[in-house]
Amino acid sequence: MKDIVIEVNKLRKVYGNSVAVDNISFDVRKGEIFALLGPDGSGKTTILECLEGLRKPDGGSVKLMGINPNYNHSNLHNLIGVQLQTPGLPANMRVSEAMNFFCTYHNKSPRYDLLERLGFKEKMDAQYQTLSKVQQKKLAIALAIAHKPPILILDEPTTDFDVQSRVELHNIIIELQEKNTTILLSTPNMAEASKLAAHMIILWRGKKITAGTPLEVTATGARLAKISVRVVGSSLSEPGTKFPSVTKSLLKDEYKIYYSNNPGLTVSAIIKHISKQKDELIDMRVERSLEERFMEITDNEIKL
Repeated sequence: MKDIVIEVNKLRKVYGNSVAVDNISFDVRKGEIFALLGPDGSGKTTILECLEGLRKPDGGSVKLMGINPNYNHSNLHNLIGVQLQTPGLPANMRVSEAMNFFCTYHNKSPRYDLLERLGFKEKMDAQYQTLSKVQQKKLAIALAIAHKPPILILDEPTTDFDVQSRVELHNIIIELQEKNTTILLSTPNMAEASKLAAHMIILWRGKKITAGTPLEVTATGARLAKISVRVVGSSLSEPGTKFPSVTKSLLKDEYKIYYSNNPGLTVSAIIKHISKQKDELIDMRVERSLEERFMEITDNEIKL
């Protein structure tokens, strides 16, 4: 289709006797944020490296805007921005020099505003070797974005970020998407994928386990809803207190958490019980989280 800009078709990559990526297929449309979700060793980085032309597939094919990166890599240099896990900049290169160098290569004006947003306002003259690992990753992200590529590839960009830095990068990613940038994001962070991505695939040991929108992914499986309840008194902690359709329950951070296969019935019973005990409800949340679905999927895979 005309609006598909990233095509991965039956991709396979093998290292010795280990299958890193096993028959993976997915498409990413123009202006979409698409997430590859999975733990370390699931194949996320290998897929990205095949798309970037850094590794050659052992089977299947990959294309970006119709271009095979293994044979036409030079045609992609202005079309994609890539944040590598290890940028490999010269140790004595200064932050501002790195921005100047990359933007000159792409015939663009330097984006010092990006550097400031990512925390480099006071470190423009700092050498690359003096930066922390997190700062080096932030610089790699700024350089990937600076030439305003139509396609942006980010490999676990917020790992080890503090909350403020993570929020700022999420804001930048959303702004780029609103300007029609196509973003392929690999992440082990379930909340991040759920917040940012329109579509995703969940990977486990090189295989695609499930795919779809966050809502579609969380709607499948055992369909257990997570019901978190906090009350003033002790009505929910009394011995023998049980509610219909609850498969398990636990106490966490002053919340009683129930997992139910019929949340409507469970919620109604909980509210009636709290009222009958003359207790007061402070908070109640009903959700089917991506994290719960991911744990369900991986637990099932481990048992196979």
